[in-house]
Amino acid sequence: MNTPIQKLGFIGLGVMGEPMCANLLRKSGLPVTIFDQSSEPIQRLAAQGAKAAESIEAVAAQSDVVFLSLPSIKQVEVVATVLLNAPVKPRMIVDMSTSDVAGTRALAAKVNAAGIEYVDAPVARTKEAAVNGTLFITVGATPEQFQQLLPLLSHMGSDVLHCGDTGCGQILKILNNITVLMTVNALSEVLTIGRRAGIESKALFEALSKGSADSFVLRNHGMKYMVPDNFPEKVFPVDYALKDGLLAIALADASGFKPHIAQYTCDLLKKTQAAGFSQNYHPVMIKLVDGRA
Repeated sequence: MNTPIQKLGFIGLGVMGEPMCANLLRKSGLPVTIFDQSSEPIQRLAAQGAKAAESIEAVAAQSDVVFLSLPSIKQVEVVATVLLNAPVKPRMIVDMSTSDVAGTRALAAKVNAAGIEYVDAPVARTKEAAVNGTLFITVGATPEQFQQLLPLLSHMGSDVLHCGDTGCGQILKILNNITVLMTVNALSEVLTIGRRAGIESKALFEALSKGSADSFVLRNHGMKYMVPDNFPEKVFPVDYALKDGLLAIALADASGFKPHIAQYTCDLLKKTQAAGFSQNYHPVMIKLVDGRA
C-alpha cells in the first residue's frame, strides 16, 4: 500500500478501544469512521468528531485502513469476513485485539486472497496507558507495512515494535501477558507468605520494589490492587486473563512444549473464574491462593 492513508475506520470501542480511537482521532488529523454494538462510546467519540457508521460495511466504504479492537479471534474473523465481502473494501485491516496465532495467520491468508492487506498489532499495558497513548504495541507486518502504519500506531502507543511477519505481533503479546499472569501468581504466594509471617502488605511490596524483585507487575498489579485488596470490574478481568493464558498454552502445544508454571496459572484462573470472580481484575486470584475463596 504505497498511496497515502487518508481515511480511517475503527471497530470495537470497549475499555481499550474507545481511548485508543480517541487518541487516533485527536492526533492523526484524519477522518475516523466508527462502529460498535454499544451506543455510548459511539456518542462520546462522535462528540469529539468521529463519524458514526450504521454498519461494518459502512465503515469499509469510508476507510483506507480499518482498526479492530475486539474480544477474541472469533469476533475478529466475523468482522473481517464482513469487511472483505463489503461492496467497497478497505485497503488494509489492522487487528489490535489479542488473537490466536494460527487463527491470525489463516485469517490473514484469507484476507490477502481478497486483495486486502492484513496486519496484527495487539496492545499491552493498562487502560490508563490506552487513555494516555502510551501502550506497548507489537506488530506483525512487512517492513513496508510497518513503516506506513508507524505514525498512526504511535498516536496510540509510546512503544511500537516490529516483531516480524504476520502473527509475530500476537506471539509477543501472548508471551507478554502470560509472563504478567505468572508473575501475579507468584506475587500472590509471596504476599500470602508475608502476611502470615507477620509483615504488613504495603511494607513488603515497597521493600521488594527497592531490590532485584522489582517489576512493573509488582508496582502496578501488586501495590495498586493486591495490597489494598481491591479488584474492580472493567479492568482486565479474569475472563480475559484466562483467554490470553490459554492462547499461550495453545502456542506451547503447537510447538510440542508442555509448560508447567503457565499451566498452573491457567488452572488457578479457571478456579478463580468458577469461584465467581470472572469479571474482577485478575489479581483477585490471590483470594484462591490464600484460601479466602
